[in-house]
Amino acid sequence: MATISLCMIVKNEEEVLGRCLASVRDLVDEIIIVDTGSEDRTKEIASEFTDRIYSFQWEDDFSAARNYAFSKASKDFCMWLDADDVMEEKDRERFLALRRELTPETDIVMMRYNTAFDDDGKPSFWYYRERLIRNDQTHFWQGAVHEVITPRGGFSIGTLRFHTGSFTAEIRTVI
Repeated sequence: MATISLCMIVKNEEEVLGRCLASVRDLVDEIIIVDTGSEDRTKEIASEFTDRIYSFQWEDDFSAARNYAFSKASKDFCMWLDADDVMEEKDRERFLALRRELTPETDIVMMRYNTAFDDDGKPSFWYYRERLIRNDQTHFWQGAVHEVITPRGGFSIGTLRFHTGSFTAEIRTVI
């Protein structure tokens, strides 16, 4: 099974970080937290889940912070989450199935990212984002804001759906 480093950049996330990390801590092999200047209990909460906590001087550049976080990873793949993302209990088995399906030919797994919701909480706008990236030091974040990793190499589209507050998972490998 592929190994996964969860790499997060955070600042003043004491309200949501514990919930996020609790939802994935036993699904990933290491947790890396890069703090960009928190003035609350964010680092203290992170330390309940990992000792891999690093400080990074904020440069008004999300890519620089994410690249720094990825540089600390030691596992096969890097996964990123925002502090307000949560994996729901019902999706845990699907995520583990995805881990088992990852092949050496896979460089990036694109996953659905829900960004707007109707009055009933159903997604009304979404797009695919890179969520699992092979840790081979050849994939780099670009763009100071709305950062991305340009897909290259072998990639899969997994239908894990992420959105603020939670994400749901369903596996479909393509390409």
